[in-house]
Amino acid sequence: MERFAILVAGGQGLRMGGDVPKQFLPLGGRPVLMHTIDRFREVFPDMHIIVVLPQGQHDYWHDLCRRHHLEGGFLTAPGGDTRFHSVLNGLNAIPADVSEGLVGVHDGVRPFVSRDTLRRCYEEAARSGTAVPVTPVVETLRHVSPDGESMTVPRSDYRLVQTPQVFSLALLRRAYRQPYAPQFTDDASVVEALGERITLVEGNRENIKLTTPADLLLAKGIMEAR
Repeated sequence: MERFAILVAGGQGLRMGGDVPKQFLPLGGRPVLMHTIDRFREVFPDMHIIVVLPQGQHDYWHDLCRRHHLEGGFLTAPGGDTRFHSVLNGLNAIPADVSEGLVGVHDGVRPFVSRDTLRRCYEEAARSGTAVPVTPVVETLRHVSPDGESMTVPRSDYRLVQTPQVFSLALLRRAYRQPYAPQFTDDASVVEALGERITLVEGNRENIKLTTPADLLLAKGIMEAR
């Protein structure tokens, strides 16, 4: 069964406080996005990788690939107005004559997904058609009502959701034929709208999404600890 990975990297880096989009920020001497690609290739050398970037970043990305000797082995697709439309563009980059396979959608700025998490996601999706990695909530949670009142809720009832979210190719294509809706915050929510059951698998706590300067400091610490 063929495996695909759509790496969504549409960020502009505004919350990082700089001009360089976060997926291109250097980490251990290489752009963040390249570390993410490396991790997928380490586990699945035959993985078909599709990198989704804003159209205006494609030339810069290809130049980075030449400078860091990362050439071939992946496709580049244009980003859309929303994450939903970016993933749709990535899906459309998969040849139409490929009808069976597994496709994972992953945030391009999550370079620390573990090998075990990747294997669990693709293995579970091969069994059940869906796999979403999650981790337990370790902080106390409070629910805030519209009137400003708040109350503690049992954290054992909740999970933190990560990526890659992996699905059968046919299922994800069917899900993304739906019209866009604001409640589609990730791929699981799109598939769920079809009435499909989402299977949860164990993620890894290091699999953080690099969004703020504090995340980048944490990422450097993870790199140094390896």
